Amino acid sequence: MRKLTNFSRREFLTGTAASAAGLALGACSSSPEPDRYTEADIAGLAEQREIELARSGKGPFGPQKYRGYRGLSELPWFELDSLGKLVCVADDFPTAIDMHCHLGISMLLAPDIDLMRPAERVRHLLDCDSEDPGCELDLDVYINANFTEDDLWELRKGVVAQAIWGSSAAATHTIPNLLAEMKATRVGEAVILPIAFGLPFGDDLTERWLAAIDQPAVGAQLLKAASVHPRDPERIEKLDRYAAAGARAIKLHPTMQRFYPDDPDVMDIYEACERLGLVVTFHAGRAGIEPESTHRYAMPRHFEGALSSFPGVNFVLLHSGARDAASALDLGLRYENAWLGIHGQGVTSLHEMLEATGGERMLFGTDWPFYHLAATLAKVLIVTEGKPEQRAAILRGNAERLLAPPTSTSNA
Repeated sequence: MRKLTNFSRREFLTGTAASAAGLALGACSSSPEPDRYTEADIAGLAEQREIELARSGKGPFGPQKYRGYRGLSELPWFELDSLGKLVCVADDFPTAIDMHCHLGISMLLAPDIDLMRPAERVRHLLDCDSEDPGCELDLDVYINANFTEDDLWELRKGVVAQAIWGSSAAATHTIPNLLAEMKATRVGEAVILPIAFGLPFGDDLTERWLAAIDQPAVGAQLLKAASVHPRDPERIEKLDRYAAAGARAIKLHPTMQRFYPDDPDVMDIYEACERLGLVVTFHAGRAGIEPESTHRYAMPRHFEGALSSFPGVNFVLLHSGARDAASALDLGLRYENAWLGIHGQGVTSLHEMLEATGGERMLFGTDWPFYHLAATLAKVLIVTEGKPEQRAAILRGNAERLLAPPTSTSNA
């Protein structure tokens, strides 16, 4: 049994893991102003957690607790097949478009992953099925709240493994395994979002993933996306190349890449995306499991400058702001170019979002391979029961509209 104090764990998570994953790079804004992250912000995160736990199971859908991802077979839309794998057995809704997927990550010194190699079982990074019965899975809280300190410790160790010696879990995050899980859960297409970490070498996820998706055996189910680092001097040239290679969107991660989305130094990225017709997807809000030193960058108010300055660019706020969902929803209601990726939100939060937006610009996404695809699908099916038009819009229609080729582009 490992004997680590909470202090030593924090040191590991904010030090070794940050350096290995490239998070120790300088930020675009090196001297954050006091109003960028305040005492009220810190208190608000703690309050959100307390309120969420207090209201779990008391919303319009009652308690929604299951034992692991396999436990979702208790719901009417799922069952376990002969091999004990979770499958969706309902066929009265359209196949989904997953706007938020990744593949196995290897960088720096880690050996490349064979992205075309199947594995017997996907080892999700936050794996609720590693034991039988699985962990308690509460669909009425932000999904990270279901995992223990030990679970999160294993996740951070995995991040380091992905950068140094290779991760056995990441080796299962391959295209055949993703396609198999998509088939089992009626997900028709998935947008594959790489992340550029800004490392001196081994930082070519976009190139490797685009090449893998291009293989004839993959077909048209995986949709291309790309990433650039905001401090990369070649970021605009790369965006041009990625768009020419078929990328439909880019992924920017303010917490991992340590930049403010409204920093003047990143406006040229949005200009290029407007010119190229690329959708910008952001990690938005505080998930609560990242190093606290990075929380400041993804506060929803920091996205408003991009939204207001580039009305011709569609911006997706992934996780709907995570634990800052109320602020992200406010942006979604005020800006027609703000789209809400719903992964992570609990069913009561999704219900409130659905009531406020009517389902407009809400996007299905799963953050695979962190979680099983069915974890998000189950929530959508619960909150849209008896609402077929809204269900179809969230699962597919909104994404089709977002990803449709632009009718015209600007040369600004």
